[in-house]
Amino acid sequence: MQHATTVDHPQTSTGIDNRKLLMWLFLASECLFFGGFIGTYLLYRDRNETAPFPTDRTVDGVTYDGLFDIPFTSVSAFVLLMSSVSMVLALAAIQRNNRRGLQIWLMCTALLGMTFLAGQAFEFTEFYHQGLTLHSNLFGTTFFVLTGFHGAHVSVGVIILLSLYVMAGRGRLTHRNSLNVELAGLYWHFVDVVWIVIFTLVYLIQS
Repeated sequence: MQHATTVDHPQTSTGIDNRKLLMWLFLASECLFFGGFIGTYLLYRDRNETAPFPTDRTVDGVTYDGLFDIPFTSVSAFVLLMSSVSMVLALAAIQRNNRRGLQIWLMCTALLGMTFLAGQAFEFTEFYHQGLTLHSNLFGTTFFVLTGFHGAHVSVGVIILLSLYVMAGRGRLTHRNSLNVELAGLYWHFVDVVWIVIFTLVYLIQS
């Protein structure tokens, strides 16, 4: 009698692994959080009357330069999107039981994620030097909360990826437990998709 597969990968009545179902439920709850933050930002974006502003704006005859650097943020967004490609390649590698390929693509994904975080930290620093803080105005509050919340998720994702890299190096990740990498991939792709939404609504579409 061999029940190891059933024990290692318990299935729900839907035929989906319990852990995968829990991950989907977790991501659904995260959609509510991000939806709330994005909605709040859009609601208060036009009500901000105190400089600095995200884009060029004239108030009481005074013109203020906008803070957003769209080309720089576009590069950061591209870097994060490319990390989704390397994450797919990491999953494909472990499904072929290619541990070396798995390690390479996991590290590549983590490095791309850290590059995105470095870009976000640079952007936040520049905004701070130009007078934008969490308490400076409505734009600063909603912007930093939204993008900072997303940045925290990317940081968690990087930690997960590095943990999987260490596990792979110790031989604890094989094609038999590739679900661990698949779950990490679901989380990482979710973070990337959320950034596409944020980048589009916050940076590209301005009133």
